[in-house]
Amino acid sequence: MKQKPRLSFWQIWNMSFGFLGIQFGFALQNANVSRIFETLGANVEDIPILWIAAPVTGLIIQPIIGYMSDNTWGRLGRRRPYFLVGAIMASIALFIMPNSPVLWIAAGMLWIMDASINISMEPFRAFVGDMLPSEQRTRGFAMQSFFIGTGAVVASALPYIMTNWFGIENTAPEGIIPPSVKFSFYIGGAIFFLAVLWTVLRTKEYSPEELKEFEDSNSDKLERNVESDEILPAQRFLKSSLLWIVVGAILTWLVYFYQLEAELYILGFGLIVFGFIQLLTGTLINSGRDKNGFVVVINDLFKMPKTMKQLAVVQFFSWFALFAMWIYTTAAVTSHIYGTEDSTSKLFNEGADWVGVMFAAYNGFAAIVAFLLPVLAKYTNRKITHLIALVAGGLGLISIYFFNDPNLLIFSMVGVGLAWASILSMPYAILTGSLPQDKMGTYMGIFNFFIVIPQILAASILGFFVKNIVGGEAIYALILGGASMIIAGLLTLLVDDVDDPNRVRS
Repeated sequence: MKQKPRLSFWQIWNMSFGFLGIQFGFALQNANVSRIFETLGANVEDIPILWIAAPVTGLIIQPIIGYMSDNTWGRLGRRRPYFLVGAIMASIALFIMPNSPVLWIAAGMLWIMDASINISMEPFRAFVGDMLPSEQRTRGFAMQSFFIGTGAVVASALPYIMTNWFGIENTAPEGIIPPSVKFSFYIGGAIFFLAVLWTVLRTKEYSPEELKEFEDSNSDKLERNVESDEILPAQRFLKSSLLWIVVGAILTWLVYFYQLEAELYILGFGLIVFGFIQLLTGTLINSGRDKNGFVVVINDLFKMPKTMKQLAVVQFFSWFALFAMWIYTTAAVTSHIYGTEDSTSKLFNEGADWVGVMFAAYNGFAAIVAFLLPVLAKYTNRKITHLIALVAGGLGLISIYFFNDPNLLIFSMVGVGLAWASILSMPYAILTGSLPQDKMGTYMGIFNFFIVIPQILAASILGFFVKNIVGGEAIYALILGGASMIIAGLLTLLVDDVDDPNRVRS
């Protein structure tokens, strides 16, 4: 049987190097967009709804790009064309974002920037599954985690570095983005493009014929874990579509009748839209038009392998926690620890800069421990490794509440960094072993649903939670996120890791 050859350290390095640039852009977005929104006049309770562009974009873009890259082959291969196009678009967006004159333009640029990052990012996950044999996949995703952490360390700390090392102003008149943030985004745009270009030029891809030979040699395991490619009956989609539409309509009416927070409409509309998606899928199948990407993606969503379904629940709680952290750490730290909500004050901007340092710290620790996770997994298993990491991350988020000294928050970020390193590697290492080679991109895109959906939920309910449940105290959003991450860790024990030689079956 023909097996994928083991790749050298430097081959894995080159194929992962582009993630340095991707995460540079992603980290600048995560650490600074809330600050940009507040600077342009957004209220703290409105921040989640402004962030909704990012997860909605991922929900739409990633499965499309996954399906397209599965069915692409050209001079640059199947995944690399998407790396390059996304990098060009994201770099342009990074140059434009900090020059947004008003809030609505900044929100629109977030949409464009996140779409571009997703175009580059999604195929990178499938790239590891394409190129590496099973025994090297944990190492491959760990290498991605290393570059993600390394890029994010510098990117998250850039505004602080600009101000404290180079004397560039971190304050500006009301409604103007500080120069330190602008220069950080310009540098990020250049690094994003150059890092992805390195991977495009320094790696090759296996042809579709070679990948088919590799898959045939592993066909027995795939037959045990993945259902056939047959399209499900139309009635499967048509029956459930009505339920989703009705539930969504009722929820939307309740929000309207009781005059609840406007962002709660997102939940109702989301359920309705998913119902209509199923209705359209069933209708297309009934009419015999089932050989298109839309039907294939929705059909594969309903036929996910067992391992993928179990991991989906883990991802849901993990990413709810992460999104709560990304959108509320600035507000929580500046108000709970620095004692100010005035975005024009020097104290607020010092606190916002320190949040960048905190984000750099957790990403830096993630880069350090990235290569230790495969060692821990070897002596335990991937599930136990992920459990330990997520519990540490949850406790790290909760601990922010108990610290008054900003310097101590670095210790909170150690736990978050361990969780982040594992979230970026272990679920994907577990997942790829349960997927068919010719659908790797599609299923990676579908897997992103369970990263995006909790983010949409967080954007829908966290504003309501902070404003109406906890009296505007953003720190409680971080506590809620910490609890969610611990739940995710415990749920990891229920996952059946079919490709782990040290697995402990539940």
